[in-house]
Amino acid sequence: MRMRLAAKEHLGASVAALALLVGVAEAQVSGSALRSPSRSKVTLHDSLTTTYEVGGVRVIHRLTPANDVVAANIYLLGGVRQTTDDNAGIEPFLLEASDRGTREYAGERVRTTLARLGSSIVVDAETDWTMFGLRSTRGGFDSTWSVLASRLMHPTLDSSQVQLVREQLLASVRQRGDNPDALVAFIADSFAFSGHPYARSTIGTERSVGRLTVPDLKRYHAEQVVKSRMLVVIVGNVPRARVERLITRTLAKVPTGDYTWRLPEALPPRPAGVALEPRSLPTNYILGYYSGPPAGSKDYQALRIAAAVLSGQLFAEIRSRRNLTYDVDAPFVERAVATGGLYVTTVSPDTTLALMRQQIAALQQGTIDREALERLVQQFITQYFLNNETNAEQANFLARAQLYRGDFRVADLFVDELREVSPEDVQRVARQYIRNVRFAYVGDSQRLSPRVLRGF
Repeated sequence: MRMRLAAKEHLGASVAALALLVGVAEAQVSGSALRSPSRSKVTLHDSLTTTYEVGGVRVIHRLTPANDVVAANIYLLGGVRQTTDDNAGIEPFLLEASDRGTREYAGERVRTTLARLGSSIVVDAETDWTMFGLRSTRGGFDSTWSVLASRLMHPTLDSSQVQLVREQLLASVRQRGDNPDALVAFIADSFAFSGHPYARSTIGTERSVGRLTVPDLKRYHAEQVVKSRMLVVIVGNVPRARVERLITRTLAKVPTGDYTWRLPEALPPRPAGVALEPRSLPTNYILGYYSGPPAGSKDYQALRIAAAVLSGQLFAEIRSRRNLTYDVDAPFVERAVATGGLYVTTVSPDTTLALMRQQIAALQQGTIDREALERLVQQFITQYFLNNETNAEQANFLARAQLYRGDFRVADLFVDELREVSPEDVQRVARQYIRNVRFAYVGDSQRLSPRVLRGF
């Protein structure tokens, strides 16, 4: 079962490498502002990636002749916006329950068929969508697709099997209380995004998962498994005709529905604050979030780089020089509305938070050396593509470009946009967005002085 307790993608170069590259210059350095990419800059040289529609199902298809691995992802759009506090987690619950039998693959046949093929099916509940995908060889693609489509379209949802899945999901949810990192992430989401759908857990809560019934799952399936919510992205060495034939026989027969994908509303402004969870632990866990720009904004990539710069500074000052932590980060969370964060685990929260505030001030008041920024961006690009070289991650990369910016081809601009970020852009977005941080704190509350949170 592939369920993540905290769906946080910290997309950046390693902080150890960044710490060696980043320095904040005391003097201002002149430079051009980040330019917003125009539609005319979207290149069409990638002839191996196309988009087309099959029976009302939108498909993005990248041919990869270099390997025989196929990744096919069905993105059920909307994510947490499709649920309420009462049924949070219902979509991954439904998809995981489909592993226990379908109309075409009764009982254990789902798992035995996948085992014979050497294939796998994954469920990944994200904030903006739920990804339901397959990983197979080229030779096993058709048979694996048949299982995937059957699970999505015709799950049996036997009550005894659903109960077994529920118990597994509840065990995962309860582990948040035993895992301080998972707990601080859950509290940070709930607190930082209160009043916004992003506050809702992708995998639900003990209360929501515990009360869902088989009729609830069947009703949700009938209402929400519709073509208008689907984006299919396939990366592998399979021809278009083969993909069209498979979709025509399966997903094209699903009801159309009336869903329309839109970017979510911006997060409402709110003051800085802290949510405390007192625990007796060897160390204290701190995670705070601040609101960033929407994905279509010219500031999106600039804030991505600013977060990477800040990660390097925090690593150098708090871990390398002061030895106050074994883990510190300034994550950039890639969503339709970006989120930046501050994370650390430390036995000295007051001292560590004061140093964090100093490093943020340095980023906001000075400008990074231009050559250092260029080296950082190159390191960032290298690491980013190393992290995204698999067919599965390429599929996610294409999906984000399509859904967040309206065109999968915008993915081709990623490197150019990062290289256009100037030192002044880093300073500007740091000033504009890294503020009003809302923290979650898990640990000894007696060691935290409220005054140290002022200024965030």
